[in-house]
Amino acid sequence: MRKQAFAALCLILVMAVCAGFGFSIGPVPAGVSAHAESTQRYSATFAGTFDTIVTLIGYAPDEKTFAEAYAGVYSIFTEYHRLFDAYHTYDGIENLCSLNQKAGISPVRVDRKLFDFISWCLDREKEFGSEQVNIAMGSVLQLWHSYREAGIASPGIAALPPMDELEQAAMHMNVKDVILDADECTVYFADPALRLDFGAVAKGYTAQAAADHLADSDMPSFILNAGGNVCAGHRKADTGALWGIGIQDPDGLSGSDLFDTIFAADKAVVTSGDYQRYYVVDGKRYAHLISPETLMPAEEFRGVTIVADDSGLCDFLSTYLFIADYETGRALVDAMPDTEALWILPDRTVRYTDGMARYLRSAGATNQ
Repeated sequence: MRKQAFAALCLILVMAVCAGFGFSIGPVPAGVSAHAESTQRYSATFAGTFDTIVTLIGYAPDEKTFAEAYAGVYSIFTEYHRLFDAYHTYDGIENLCSLNQKAGISPVRVDRKLFDFISWCLDREKEFGSEQVNIAMGSVLQLWHSYREAGIASPGIAALPPMDELEQAAMHMNVKDVILDADECTVYFADPALRLDFGAVAKGYTAQAAADHLADSDMPSFILNAGGNVCAGHRKADTGALWGIGIQDPDGLSGSDLFDTIFAADKAVVTSGDYQRYYVVDGKRYAHLISPETLMPAEEFRGVTIVADDSGLCDFLSTYLFIADYETGRALVDAMPDTEALWILPDRTVRYTDGMARYLRSAGATNQ
């Protein structure tokens, strides 16, 4: 039944894209390899997961191959969106929303994928020896979310969360109070007021799961963009060129205003910036990236971009480095193999790790 349902979904997607929904085929240039001549460029887009638009471009031998790969991506994003949804419950699963409601009362048995994700986040926090990215910070982040949404809806009365309320919420963000039982696949909060928040990592982690699916498919030449979380597969199958991935200009008026371009293949690229989610109070911009130390939005950078092999790690690190001071973040990335970073400072000064230059258009890199 599951195979039949998947085949039906592939057929529906083929019909949808052939009808013109976000789908295109590009000609194969002259002078390319025989393998490249057997592939065509396809693209499709969907929304409705992680509050973002997901776009897949790939080189496949036929529409069916592309549709199957695309169906897998859609399925992965839908599944993880439901598991990581902090605001809605779904029949038949325990997700983040139900976990925050129940885990402070008694252990909650969860889907293995949700358990593994929480374990992965806690392992990363231990690995980097810091709580700059703290998934147990939900109580504080929920306060900021509520005030930000209210401020966006009614700019004339936009306000900051009172510090006393933030400090009260911060009393319930000790990640050690998240108790995991791997044998039972359960999650328990030793502090009943603790709340989890996956916003700093969930989209990148999901994008990597989708990229792994594509890498194992019959369409390994692809680029996947989930609202700025980008996974690039093998080089473009028609020309052998690298994929161009734009770094948005923090002061740009639209997402098409680029600060620089990264050329890469078989890499993930993620940017955290103060221009992505923010609101304005008394003429000052307040972004969504909150320091666990000050309980206020971090202000040292306009944007931080990470290039590495894993999108989940990129997402984690881009948040970490945006909140940490430059010296701490630089030392961390310099000690990590196959990981590069770029910082945009408030005055638009740029700093980047030594290895980042080979990816940047501004440093002379090309898509060849």
